[in-house]
Amino acid sequence: MKKICIILLAAAVLAGCSRRHDTGLAPADFVDRVEPPCWWTGMETPLQLMIHGDRVAEYDVSVSGPRGVRVAAVHNAQSIDYLFVDIKISPNAKPGNYDLVFSRGDEVFSLPYNIGQRRKGSADRESFGPSDAIYLVMPDRFANGDASNDDVPGMNESSDPDAFFGRHGGDIQGIEDHLDYIADMGFTALWCTPLLEDNETVESYHGYACTDYYRIDPRFGDNEKYREMVGMAHSKGIKVIMDVVTNHSGVHHWWYSDPPFSDWIHFWPEYTHSNCSFSVHQDPYCSDADRQNMLGGWFDVAMADMNLDNPCLLQYFKQWAVWWIEWADLDGLRVDTYPYNEKIPMSQWCAAVRKEYPSINIVGECWTTNTAQAAYWQDGANNADGFDSNLPSIMDFSLHDAICRGINTDKEDWENGLSAVYQSVACDGFISDPLNMMIFPGNHDTEHIADVCRRDPERVKLVMALMATLRGYPQIFTGDEIFSVSRDLSQGHGGLRVEFDDNWAEDPVKKDIHDYTRALLRWRKTSKAVHCGKTLHFLSRDNTYAYFRYTDSEAVFVYLNNNTEPRQIPWNDYSEISSTLGKDVRDVLSGNKVDPSSMTAAPKSAIILEFK
Repeated sequence: MKKICIILLAAAVLAGCSRRHDTGLAPADFVDRVEPPCWWTGMETPLQLMIHGDRVAEYDVSVSGPRGVRVAAVHNAQSIDYLFVDIKISPNAKPGNYDLVFSRGDEVFSLPYNIGQRRKGSADRESFGPSDAIYLVMPDRFANGDASNDDVPGMNESSDPDAFFGRHGGDIQGIEDHLDYIADMGFTALWCTPLLEDNETVESYHGYACTDYYRIDPRFGDNEKYREMVGMAHSKGIKVIMDVVTNHSGVHHWWYSDPPFSDWIHFWPEYTHSNCSFSVHQDPYCSDADRQNMLGGWFDVAMADMNLDNPCLLQYFKQWAVWWIEWADLDGLRVDTYPYNEKIPMSQWCAAVRKEYPSINIVGECWTTNTAQAAYWQDGANNADGFDSNLPSIMDFSLHDAICRGINTDKEDWENGLSAVYQSVACDGFISDPLNMMIFPGNHDTEHIADVCRRDPERVKLVMALMATLRGYPQIFTGDEIFSVSRDLSQGHGGLRVEFDDNWAEDPVKKDIHDYTRALLRWRKTSKAVHCGKTLHFLSRDNTYAYFRYTDSEAVFVYLNNNTEPRQIPWNDYSEISSTLGKDVRDVLSGNKVDPSSMTAAPKSAIILEFK
């Protein structure tokens, strides 16, 4: 079944798996796309095939095959080159090979379509969450494990390792080669920026302008290679999160020149950029013009803004997400530019994916440092307009901003220093589920944390201590754990996205930060207080930050000193909780038994203690 299910339709028909009468033309001359390319029995998600081909709307469509699969309805598009076909799969349908039969008068041809047996327990899969630590990889800039796919015929952009904004040649094999490293570090989940085909003519390396939603970019590998990587990651205790983009496709997507409906894409008389103002979703005074610009304006000239108010497009994206989870055995999703989508359809999208997989986690990129605006997007938010996104998790850009502002000062003031982190965490009252937020020192769209810290290794270690102990689940971008810096900050994204340094162990500073982060992440895997504990923190105005993470049976105490001189822990200030803790206190990094009431934190250092 696996081999049959991954065959792309055009390849299948050209291989002779079809029948044709009346003319000598092959079915591929009429139909070049059927998406999704296969499906399964026992699914909750309704199946609607999008069929594309030359004047395909002139044909009637039926299904023949083993048992229990039929055409329930056919929907014409505005373009005669599309059909949207609802397929009904009965509960007792037999898995196997079916035929989509196309007829026009006495002219008949058929295409194979596989309905596979769903893997046992698929719907009940677990996902990522507060107990995980995520490693973020941008595949093209990570590691080149297979030089043979650097340049692929038919793909517009070739590799050039020296180009700031070009492809460098990283691929899935390079990721597989580093899975042991990722697991050894203590990471339990892997998020790769998009691996799907991006055949734009420039800057295609980042993958965010998809040109084929069912094909891994051949410069990374292929669909089977991706599924192989997921399986290898699972064997090493690493979950895999797929980065998906519903807001926009690439302008070189095959449907761009002939969309099925005039409202499939937000077309404008001339290029119109989104105003990028998330407030339009909550602003009671917002003009229609501003709201329409936010939702319909384009993110970039190469990224056609999709209209999820079109029901066929929404269904396409629902089953696309489900297909990849089911086919590749994924553990969760990350959604790019989440608030740029139409919010009601995206709420329905999240609900559909979670109906198929009730325990699945989906994290949305809601890039705003305004906590109240970000909180609006998390499932269960107490929104004034009654809106519920059904989105379980959001990225904590407020905390990221606070860390970047707060870590780079030797003397605290009202806006900077570690009180900025305190104030960010203090806004958790807006958040419906603070434990299910992604926290991060940086990602593929920001500067490396070593650059933020002005290449001060001790302050980088302070940030890693925060990542390992604050509420939420940490995500670390490739290289931040080994003190990587941008190639050239003046080049923006192209300069910060650098290759993984396999020689890190030869540099004592890189090795020190690696070992420090590794020790914290491996310990974090064992700490229920960090995974699911409550938080109690204490305000100071001296560029320090103290907080407890605790459950009924254990506690963790964290004290960060961001000053250039030592600070004694003011243990008596924490008596409301410290008096309830046991006497078995151990330093997390050294394992030594300690007395917190007499401890002093060295300059620019963190003390992390565990109470059992």
